[in-house]
Amino acid sequence: MNDITKLLGSEADTLLGHVCRGVPAETIHPPGPDFVDRVMAQSDRRPNVLRNMQALFDHGRLAGTGYLSILPVDQGIEHSAGASFAPNPRYFDPANIVELAIEGGCNAVASTLGGLASVARRYAHRIPMILKLNHNETLSYPAIYDQTLFAQVEQAFEMGCVAVGATIYFGSHESRRQIMEISEAFERAHELGMVTVLWAYLRNPDFKTDGTNYHVAADLTGQANHLAATLKADIVKQKLPETNGGYRDIGFGHTHAKVYDELTSDNPIDLARYQVANCYLGRAGLINSGGGSKGASDLAEAVRTAVINKRAGGMGLISGRKAFQKPTAEGIELLNAIQDVYLSPEVTLA
Repeated sequence: MNDITKLLGSEADTLLGHVCRGVPAETIHPPGPDFVDRVMAQSDRRPNVLRNMQALFDHGRLAGTGYLSILPVDQGIEHSAGASFAPNPRYFDPANIVELAIEGGCNAVASTLGGLASVARRYAHRIPMILKLNHNETLSYPAIYDQTLFAQVEQAFEMGCVAVGATIYFGSHESRRQIMEISEAFERAHELGMVTVLWAYLRNPDFKTDGTNYHVAADLTGQANHLAATLKADIVKQKLPETNGGYRDIGFGHTHAKVYDELTSDNPIDLARYQVANCYLGRAGLINSGGGSKGASDLAEAVRTAVINKRAGGMGLISGRKAFQKPTAEGIELLNAIQDVYLSPEVTLA
């Protein structure tokens, strides 16, 4: 097990000793071994959805904890196959992607229609699979930024997936169509007994202003999470917040002074707790993304993100490029380091 305190460096005291005051721990629905019984069973989800959610919780190194470590590899479309897999060409083969998830102790692997379909009969019974239904392909020129359906929910069901995933670019001009498409897809997935996972990302050039990127602002990402929960996402994937005040500084939409003065602070755990609050206070599980690979700092950054997510009341981490763009042994080490945070009794709810 890695030394979490050492990897956090100068932030160790700030992150491990913080207590959330704006949205206290006792007000949220935290993850745990009994999450399906305690939280999801109160909803209108069908028994098969509950069973498949429990299957996610019961797999990998985090089995029985109520936390999730997921390997997502849809980057062959989102970032081009060359940009994604040239650093480690073995991952052009989807079988090696699934093997990394298995060897890395992940709860599940999330990937594309073609990727999972090409190896489904070999792996569907060995690790829970999540089919990503839509993508922003990057071969169009000039570039466009939209999410297009690549798969049908029934295809995920037929290949044995326990869940479907999708992205909505909230804040974009195309978001209203995406909302309608994914609302229908998620309802169908629930009818077939599958869990729903929403990549609740922001996309609007006006969200970058005066040198600040408000695509990662706590208030705007929090609202994206709230919309995701409204669409009946069982799990919400969101980028870790790095700033706040998007509504206020861009000057649009609706907000309240208490969001900034009382409910949040500059501490990143408070900002992530606000994301959890917008997931119906944790009734929809928040998983934060691991971000792109930067090289030598990846391990420490992944552990930092996991600590913030866990202490905020999140359900886990979904980390791809930091793992699969490395030699396999290093990728496994990174995935295990993330999981160690959720297994550590010293990293508690803030």
